Amino acid sequence: MITGILVALPEELHTLTKSRIKQGECFAMSENTLIILSGSGSKNANSAAQNLLARGATQLISWGCAGALAPHLKAGDLVIPASILTKDYTSLATHRLWSQQVIRLLDKSITYDQACLLESDTVISLAQDKNRQYQLTQAIAVDMESGAVAQTAHQAQIPFIVIRSIVDPAEFDLPEAINYAMTDSGVVSISKLMRYLCSHPGELPRLIKLGLHFNAANKTLKYLACRLPQITQTQWIQA
Repeated sequence: MITGILVALPEELHTLTKSRIKQGECFAMSENTLIILSGSGSKNANSAAQNLLARGATQLISWGCAGALAPHLKAGDLVIPASILTKDYTSLATHRLWSQQVIRLLDKSITYDQACLLESDTVISLAQDKNRQYQLTQAIAVDMESGAVAQTAHQAQIPFIVIRSIVDPAEFDLPEAINYAMTDSGVVSISKLMRYLCSHPGELPRLIKLGLHFNAANKTLKYLACRLPQITQTQWIQA
């Protein structure tokens, strides 16, 4: 069995490896584990997931950060959803036994939730929009890649799970600078970010707070990364 792990952003990739990987490039983390940096968004994620399959992946993980929709989630909380609600409101189930395998590895200090994760085409920046999606779908969190991974896995009839840590709580409005600095390839341009801050210095406090949230999310992901050999083991599939 070969596990393919999809991450969208370089910052999320750093929770798994210190190696530099170009967008769309597969990196062999071990004999049985591949990592790919997709860039954000479903189009990038679909291409990356197909690349993992072409390289021999027989099970997939969508790894990284997510935004909270449910008010009880805080930065650093873990989401291991039982299902993904795609853009067309199709519900795709993750692999239950594999998810339970991950949960058994968690320390009591790690807060996790298994409720539904929503796929979105865009970053949901404002608290009012997050609340609207929560009321509409009852999904507790949102990201832009897991839906594509779920659809690829279901079409290939292989197991998949989602491991996502919350970076922005539901009540937190994301800084406008993030949307401004996002490139067409789905990564944040530091130069564009700095230019935006020069003309909008009032954004700095929220960016600092977002950075603290991101550190909390990364801490949780690094905790899971240390347990990756156990997460990717294949005994549960045969059970």
